[in-house]
Amino acid sequence: MLSRVLKYFGLAMAALAVVAIGALGVYLVTITRDLPSVQKLKDYNPPITTRVYAGNGTVLGEYARQRRIFIPAAFIPKLVKEAFTSAEDRNFYTHPGIDPSGILRAAIKDVGLVLQGRRPQGASTITQQVARNFLLNSDVKFSRKIREAILAVRIDATYPKDKVLELYLNEIYLGENCYGIGAASLNYFGKSLDELDIAEVAFLAALPKGPANYDPRRYHDAAVTRRNWVIDQMNDNGYITDEQAAAAKAEPLVTQTRPLGSQGADVDYYVEEVRRLLINKYHYDGLYDSGLQVRASLDTRLQNYAVSALRAGLVRYDRRHGWRGAKLHTDINGDWKAALAKMARDPNRQSGIESWRLAAVLGYAGKSIKIGLSDGSTGLIDYDGYKWAKPELANQRWGATPTKPDQVVKPGDVVFVEPMDKVDGGKAGAFGLRQIPEVNGAIVAMDPHTGRVLALSGGFSYASSQFDRAMQAMRQPGSSFKPFVYAAALDNGYTPASKVLDAPFVKDMGPGQGVWRPENFEHEFLGPTTLRRGIEMSRNVMTVRLADEVGMDKIVPYAVRFGVYDKMTPYLSNALGSAETTLLRVVTGYSEFVNGGKKIEPSLIDRIQDRNGRTIWRHDTRKCEGCNDASWHGQEEPLLTDNREQIIDPRTAYQIVSMLEGVVQRGTGRSVLAVGKPVAGKTGTSQDAQSVWFVGFSPDLAAGVYVGFDNPRTLGRYVNGSEEQGATVAAPIFRDFMKAALADQPPTPFRVAPGIEQVSIDYKSGQPEPPGTPGAIMEAFKAGSAPGENDDLMNDMTPVSNYYPPGGNPPPNLNAPPPAAVEQGTGGLY
Repeated sequence: MLSRVLKYFGLAMAALAVVAIGALGVYLVTITRDLPSVQKLKDYNPPITTRVYAGNGTVLGEYARQRRIFIPAAFIPKLVKEAFTSAEDRNFYTHPGIDPSGILRAAIKDVGLVLQGRRPQGASTITQQVARNFLLNSDVKFSRKIREAILAVRIDATYPKDKVLELYLNEIYLGENCYGIGAASLNYFGKSLDELDIAEVAFLAALPKGPANYDPRRYHDAAVTRRNWVIDQMNDNGYITDEQAAAAKAEPLVTQTRPLGSQGADVDYYVEEVRRLLINKYHYDGLYDSGLQVRASLDTRLQNYAVSALRAGLVRYDRRHGWRGAKLHTDINGDWKAALAKMARDPNRQSGIESWRLAAVLGYAGKSIKIGLSDGSTGLIDYDGYKWAKPELANQRWGATPTKPDQVVKPGDVVFVEPMDKVDGGKAGAFGLRQIPEVNGAIVAMDPHTGRVLALSGGFSYASSQFDRAMQAMRQPGSSFKPFVYAAALDNGYTPASKVLDAPFVKDMGPGQGVWRPENFEHEFLGPTTLRRGIEMSRNVMTVRLADEVGMDKIVPYAVRFGVYDKMTPYLSNALGSAETTLLRVVTGYSEFVNGGKKIEPSLIDRIQDRNGRTIWRHDTRKCEGCNDASWHGQEEPLLTDNREQIIDPRTAYQIVSMLEGVVQRGTGRSVLAVGKPVAGKTGTSQDAQSVWFVGFSPDLAAGVYVGFDNPRTLGRYVNGSEEQGATVAAPIFRDFMKAALADQPPTPFRVAPGIEQVSIDYKSGQPEPPGTPGAIMEAFKAGSAPGENDDLMNDMTPVSNYYPPGGNPPPNLNAPPPAAVEQGTGGLY
C-alpha cells in the first residue's frame, strides 16, 4: 500500500514538474519573444553637448539637454575603470554578464528589505545595467529582471568587456544633468579624466547609486562616506595601496558646479548670438543633442580689451552725470549680513562685474563711509572713493561736488563698492563707491578683410541686461553715415579737394510738409569748403547740399551695397544718418572701405564640425587646390583666389580712408590720436545727442562703438557746457580699445590703392602748394583728377547768394575759422 502511494505521489510530482517546466517555458518564451536585439548597441549615438570654442581653443559655451562628452574606451583611464568596477561590479571582468554570487548576496539582503517594507535593491551587474538603460526600462518587475539577465548574457557574448564598460560609463547619470564620466569630471572638478586623482575618481564612482543622495552641496557628509567606501573597495581589490587609500580618504571633497551656456569671462553677449545662429541653422535638436563643435572667431585678448574699454567709458559718462542714490536698503540693527548675502544671490541685483560687491552702509567715520560686506568684514569708503557722486539732476545735469558722506548715502543704504586696489593707482584696503550706469552701449571689433567678428559686447554687463545692443539695437548712426555719402560723390566726379558750399540750406519738403533747414552743430558756416575739410569737421549743411547735388538716388545704392541698410528711402535727411541701423552693420560697411572696397559678410563662427569631427560648415568657402598634397615635387605654391565682390572703386575706398584718417588727425576724432598708430574713423551724434558713435579702423582691425539710453533720451551736456557727442563719449572708448589692441604691433600705414597719386595742396583752399608749405597736406587723387588737371567741377560753383533762405540775410562771416574739434550735430534732423 505504501509502495503504491509513493508511486502515485511520484507520478503526480513528475506531472507537476512537467507542467511547471512547461509553464516556465511558456512564460520564458512569452517574456523573451520580443527581446530587442543587442546589435542596437553598435549604433549607440547618444545626445552630446555642443561646445563653442574661441580661436585659441578656450571653451566659450556649452549647450545640452543631457550634458555628455563621449569618451571612447581607449581614452578612459585605467583608474576610472577600476573605481567604477569596484563600486558597481567587482567581478565584471570574470562573470558572463550576470554574477551568481552577487545575486545570492543581494537576495539575502533583499529579504530583509522587503520585510522592512522597503524597495529591494537587486544585484545588477554593469552589463545588466547596460541592458536596462539601453534596451529595457526600470520597472521593478520580476519579468524585467529575467529579460535583463538574458540580454546581459547575450551582450557579454557579443561585445568585449571594454565596449560594455564604454557604453556604461558614457550613459550613466551622475547628477547635475551630467550623463557619463566625461561631463561629470568637468562639472564637478573642472578637469579632464586623466587629471583626476584617486579621491576624485572615487567620488564619481560613488554617484551611480544615487546622485541626489550624494550631492556634495546638500549631503556633503554622506558623499564623503560613500566616496571613502569606494576607496576601500579599490584597496580591497588591490588597485591601490593602503597608503594611497589613507591619503585619498584624508583629502577634502571640494566640488564645483559648471553651468551650461556661457563658460568664458565676459563673453555672454557673443555666445548668446552664436546660440541664436545655431538654432536658426540646426534647430533646437541640432544644437542641444547633436554634439556640434563650433569654432567661433572671437579673440579672447581683444574681447577683454573691448569689454574693459566699453565699461570704463560707460562708467566715465555715468559719473559725469551724477549719483542717483542707493536703490537697496537694509536694517543695520538686525541681521544685515544675512540680508546682504541674500541680496547678493539675487540674479536681479547683480552688477556682472566680478570685483564689484554689495555693501551695507553702517555709518560714518569723519569724511569716510563705514561699510559692511556679506562675509561679515567691514571697510571704509574714503572721500576719494565717493567725491565723484554729485547728485543727479533733471535732463542729465548734476549738482555740486559732495563735501560730506551724508550728502551721498545714509546708514542702511546698500550700494555697490569696489576695492580701490582694483583701480590703477587706487589705495589698497579702501573701497570706492560704484553704480550701474543707466546709459548703455555696445562695441564690435572685426577683421576687415574677412568679416570675422573678433570681439563683441552688447552692453555694460549681461547680468544687468541681456539685450544685445551690438546686433539688436536699431539706432540712428548720425554723422557716422557721412562716409557713404562722400563715397558716392567721389564716384560721381568729385575729388577730396572739390568745394561745396557750407551755408544755410532750405528744402521744400512738398505740399503741406513745410521746409527743412538743417543746421551745423556750432550754428556757424565756413562757406565754400573742400570735401575733406567738410567730413573732417563733420559739416551737416554742407553734407546735405552735397547729397542734394549728387542725388539721393545715387547715394541709396551705396548704403545698400555696403550692407548698412537692406533698403533706404531716398530722403535727404538720411544723408545725415537719420535712418536706423545696427552697430554691426556700420562696422561692416567701414571694413569694406579699409579692405579696398571688397564685400564681406560678418560672421561670429569660423567652422562647425559634427560629433565625428567632419566639417559641415565654414565661413571661408574658398577651395585651396593642392593644399593637401602629401608631398612637394616641384609644384607651384597653392594660391587662394579672392572671391570677394568688388563693390566700390578701390581708389574711392582709399580716398575715404585717407579722409577719415584726417578726421583723427585734424577733425572731430582728434582724441583718438592717443592710439599712437595710424587709425581712421568718424564720429556720429544723432538728434538731441540720443545716440553717439565712433566707428573706425587701423589697416587690419575695424571697430565701432555706440552709446545711448535704451529708452532714447538726450545724453545731456558735457562738463564744458557743450552737448555730449560722439567725440566726448564714444571716441574715448574706441581710443582705449585700439590703444590696447595695437599696443604690441608696429605702426602700419594704410595701403594705397593702385591708381592713386599724392599731391600737395592747401588744406583750406584745395589748391596745389609746394610740399612743406604751411597749411599744405598731401591729398589722395585718382590719377588725372588733381587740381589743374580737371577743374570743370571746381569752377562750376553756384553763387553763395542762391543758397540763402528766401527773404533771409547772408550769415555773418562765412569765412570764419573752423570751430573746435567737436562733433557736428544738425539741430533737428540727423
